[in-house]
Amino acid sequence: MTNAPSVGSSSVGSLPFGILIVDDEPNIRSGLAKGLADDGRVIDTAGDADEALAKFAKNAHPLVIVDVRLNCGVTGIELLTQMVHDRPGTCVIVITAHGTVETAVEAMRAGAFDFVLKPVDLNLVRQQVRRAQDHYELWLENQQLRNQLAESGELSNIVASGAAMEDVFRQIRQVAGTQATVMIHGESGTGKELVARALHDLSEQSANAFVPVNLGALPETLLESELFGHEKGSFSGATRQKPGCFERAVGGTLFLDEVTEMSAKSQVDLLRVLETGQFNRVGGEELLHSDARVISATNRSVENLVEENDFREDLYYRLNVIPVVVPPLRNRRDNIPLLVEHFLEHFCARHSREPKQVSPAAMQRLTDASWPGNVRQLRNVIERMVITTPGDTIHEGELPAELTRVKAVDSALPPSLAEAVEACEKSTIEAALAVCDLHRERTAKALGVSVRTLHYKMGRYGLR
Repeated sequence: MTNAPSVGSSSVGSLPFGILIVDDEPNIRSGLAKGLADDGRVIDTAGDADEALAKFAKNAHPLVIVDVRLNCGVTGIELLTQMVHDRPGTCVIVITAHGTVETAVEAMRAGAFDFVLKPVDLNLVRQQVRRAQDHYELWLENQQLRNQLAESGELSNIVASGAAMEDVFRQIRQVAGTQATVMIHGESGTGKELVARALHDLSEQSANAFVPVNLGALPETLLESELFGHEKGSFSGATRQKPGCFERAVGGTLFLDEVTEMSAKSQVDLLRVLETGQFNRVGGEELLHSDARVISATNRSVENLVEENDFREDLYYRLNVIPVVVPPLRNRRDNIPLLVEHFLEHFCARHSREPKQVSPAAMQRLTDASWPGNVRQLRNVIERMVITTPGDTIHEGELPAELTRVKAVDSALPPSLAEAVEACEKSTIEAALAVCDLHRERTAKALGVSVRTLHYKMGRYGLR
């Protein structure tokens, strides 16, 4: 091993940046080692797969440079696949004298960071190494942040507090490290995608892709191609091969938003992938595999859709292994001041405005509003106020008129039928829980509903 002066821009934390060069040609190994041994790097070399794996296991090598063809019965692609599996976050640059598109695609699918052709251009390799260092240091920083968040019990991308959201946080922490499918239930604008991202960020797949797709925004004719990809010429307009969401999410997480908007045929196709992990691109015969974890979300009552035969029961059970219910903003009003402060800071910075605050009367008005659009609506209101209010304080009279009207109407008229039904349902569930000593199975039986339905209703009304 060649030791270089320690700790420059290429160091990770207090350790020098380690590179392992794997090639069966001694001249290439020594040339690369000499050309890259600067800026505080530590260079190690190996002539075959066994030596490479032994040194990789013993020493920290954030970056591996490996030849595709090794005279040892193991290919460089097989070696990189094992290394990336054993130590997530490792960057691998593949060197090949056989620069075909197929080789490049195979290497990138196996987890390669980049590839370079022989004869090796040392300046190009130096550039790739610098990019790999930046990529690894960012990955390492994210990992350390995730560990801190997991230890502190906080979720960085979700701004919330209080009892109504604590159950959501608890569930995220419990299931993030598993491969179980999760279905997130909640009204539009409650932050279901943020929950999905938190599940991904705290999972072992966090270094890989998080691929969101809104199924409700796609016409039926494009949905199959979006999910599974298509081959060139498979339909009019298919001018090139395109990988689908399942393919792009290999090793990571696929988030299916508005999953209940799928057609009957698409539901069958999705069920097949969930059961077998296999699929074909549109117009293709090759059987592809995906180990992507699937998280779905819906703002509709799936049980009602199942009863009406609008959603497959077997698919529902596949997707809803772990249900997570995100309560609406009106059931967690104690979150509103916290969210307001967060959005004020965010949008003042985004739109280059001086810091603003909300007057006590305005904050009370925001807290009292009904927020049918949930957090998304609140976010939009605060952004509008940051842009349009001239001073450093947002006053009650400057708030949108619809918020003012909501409170005036609410105080003058009785609740709507829907609100009256919800209030009655909530009080009935509360009474049944009290009679049954909070035992959910007995409560569900007494109310004549399933435990799953009871769980959903309790989350909706913040009864935890």
